[in-house]
Amino acid sequence: MTDRHHLLVHGETFAAVDDRGDISGVRGGGSPDGLFVRDARHLSRWQLTVDGALPEVLSPVADGDGTHCVLVPRGGRQEPPAHTIFREQAVGDGSFVESVRVTSNRPVPTTIRLAITADADFTDQFELRADHRTYTKSGAVRSRQVLDDGLEFGYRRGEWRSCTTITADPAPDGVEETGTGARRMVWTLELAPHGTTELVLRVIGRPHGDRRALRVPRDPAALNEQLVREEGEFVEGVAFPTGWPELAAACARGLADLATLQVPATGPDGEELRVPSAGAPWFLTLLGRDALITSLFALPYRPQLAAATLPALAATQATEAGANSVAQPGKIVHEVRHGELAHFGQVPYGRYYGSVDATPLFLILLGAYAEQTGDLATARRLERHARAAVGWMLDHGGLTSRGYLVYRADKGGLANQNWKDSPGAICSADGSRPVGTVMAAGAQGYAYDALRRTAWVARTAWDDETYAALLEQAAADLRDRFQRDFWMREAGFPALALDGEGRQVDALASDAGHLLWSGLLDKEYGEQVGRRLLEPDFFSGWGVRTLAAGQTAYHPLSYHRGSVWPHDNALIALGLARYGLHDEARAVAHGLVDAATAGGHRLPEVLAGYGRETHPEPVPYPHACVRESRSAAAPLALLTAVGGA
Repeated sequence: MTDRHHLLVHGETFAAVDDRGDISGVRGGGSPDGLFVRDARHLSRWQLTVDGALPEVLSPVADGDGTHCVLVPRGGRQEPPAHTIFREQAVGDGSFVESVRVTSNRPVPTTIRLAITADADFTDQFELRADHRTYTKSGAVRSRQVLDDGLEFGYRRGEWRSCTTITADPAPDGVEETGTGARRMVWTLELAPHGTTELVLRVIGRPHGDRRALRVPRDPAALNEQLVREEGEFVEGVAFPTGWPELAAACARGLADLATLQVPATGPDGEELRVPSAGAPWFLTLLGRDALITSLFALPYRPQLAAATLPALAATQATEAGANSVAQPGKIVHEVRHGELAHFGQVPYGRYYGSVDATPLFLILLGAYAEQTGDLATARRLERHARAAVGWMLDHGGLTSRGYLVYRADKGGLANQNWKDSPGAICSADGSRPVGTVMAAGAQGYAYDALRRTAWVARTAWDDETYAALLEQAAADLRDRFQRDFWMREAGFPALALDGEGRQVDALASDAGHLLWSGLLDKEYGEQVGRRLLEPDFFSGWGVRTLAAGQTAYHPLSYHRGSVWPHDNALIALGLARYGLHDEARAVAHGLVDAATAGGHRLPEVLAGYGRETHPEPVPYPHACVRESRSAAAPLALLTAVGGA
């Protein structure tokens, strides 16, 4: 087993395989290992052996929509390999398909014994996290059944049922027990002189409640053709900048990733939708904040993402309070999970509402979508949901009672509920954490923009002038309060947050750039902030750091206290352009595009904060999502901010 994992992604399904295409069933750590469908591992072992031994890697798996690798039996210089094994794999919706082609290198007939050892432990993703938590699963039963052409693994716990079916063409000559619960499918292959034989294996993972009649393509090549076609259709028709080919390539790569990162969802009337998931490997599910920001970035180019995200989030909007889920009437969901632990309430994420900013972002997207597309019918259809969202901001959210959107750490869920949601992400310059409720700066900017955009919708689509005027006044009052309470005069910069006593949390953080995107700051303050974000302690050369270097709290390999996030920088670039700071916006865009170019035109979830002057290549952040919807859409936001400059 190598340390590297290669991800194959399609919708709610992904596979993580090693350099030889195997799955070893590793538990825990930063990288998952296996075939996952809707939060559960449907293959925990998938290991190819020839004549009882693991073959050597001649050409390792390369990252892409599908995988190819070349293997040979172990040997030395004196005797060339007797045969060569070509593995090809691809992932579809709930499926995994592999072809194994064996070619003899000898001029005489050859017989080999090829085996695939398979297992399915149906482990929930949350059990594989590196947080050392354990979960009791009383009454859980696993089963194995030999089929005429393969195997079926089953799992049940109470009413929960799931299974993994493996079929092979040709059927295995036999299926052996291993003593570990895994089963070994075995073929005796007769190879003609310099001849070739091929096996095709198809795996279907059926999560609990999945009754779809899945049509699995005949082989990996056919499945890859289908995926390439889907990606091509999603990219087609977007006008990329001809004068900046690197940005054009990043936009095309991002759109292709967005095509594969969409997952099923349901609208208010039960209609079937496909919405952007957050990212692979851990977040192939609907996260409110991520889907909303992704849809906002893509809105000028792919408005259908917003058209699906809005009703999907309206359908999951909270209608009553829930202590474990942090639900409150009108609040937009943060995370939706479909796995076993969520089903039995062992994790709170079945529908979890621990986000202070998804609700205003929902209103921002609704207003932006209606204004840009002219689709007022959607705004009218979702009027009830939008008014409930405004009601949440004013009531439970804290705008009326506290003057700001507030949150409190959730013991069972997230400590921080703004976009920087890791523990300790909201901190003072010395690293100390605020006590009590938190009023994060960026969320106030979103609230301001949400009030203004909803006022426009009320006036234009709902014909409610009185409501529009009330929202505009609330936005103006919020702007006045914010600049009075958050502005740090000595630093010439807004505080990251206020604590429960209204004291400024004084870290210099990238969230100030979100205030530019929202338009919350006066022109003088906005220009001052925008220029400050491009100074060397903030700007690494690849992007703006989440926390300016030189502060005690800064760490270049911290998730939110010194790293560089592409979506954060895309919002900053849009904000800089809004305030007329076009040179600064171009500097941010060029840094991100250069980082994407170094990574095969794909932006990861997050980069380390090391500076470009000492590190000529962007330094990866450990455990970052390799494919993340906000990062995939970030080049589109850069295109909006600076064009092809």
